[in-house]
Amino acid sequence: MEPKKVKESLTVMCEFVLPDDANTLGNLRGGKLIDWMDIAGEITAQRHSGMEAVTASIAQVTFRKAIRVGDIVTIKARMTRTFRTSMEIKVEVWAENRARPRRVRTNEAIFTYVAVDAGGKTTPVPGIIPVGEKEKLLYEEAGKRRKNNGTHP
Repeated sequence: MEPKKVKESLTVMCEFVLPDDANTLGNLRGGKLIDWMDIAGEITAQRHSGMEAVTASIAQVTFRKAIRVGDIVTIKARMTRTFRTSMEIKVEVWAENRARPRRVRTNEAIFTYVAVDAGGKTTPVPGIIPVGEKEKLLYEEAGKRRKNNGTHP
């Protein structure tokens, strides 16, 4: 199985925050945002592995700024590292609106996905080739997280 470059599976998606997505304060509900982030992460995992992928964990979820009804949300998911059957993906979120036309970073999280075959059995995934300082740093950080949390999906 040949390793792949991070850019081959990079996913960027946009969502428009509607009233049904918000709480009574007019802020995007956290659960809705995590759902969108999970979709972007799963697309990245499936692009990389060429297989179905299931969410194994979500860690280090941060909520820096509220996202409001009417905001445009941009979600970027990138592979940070792969292991035998699992893939770690960093998902970052930005928001923008008419009053604030520049994007503001609002959220991020680390998702882990496991590749599975048609029968639901875990299956090996290709490695990644980190290119550039940022990708190499994310790759190293992912290795440290795995070592520190003791899980091996």
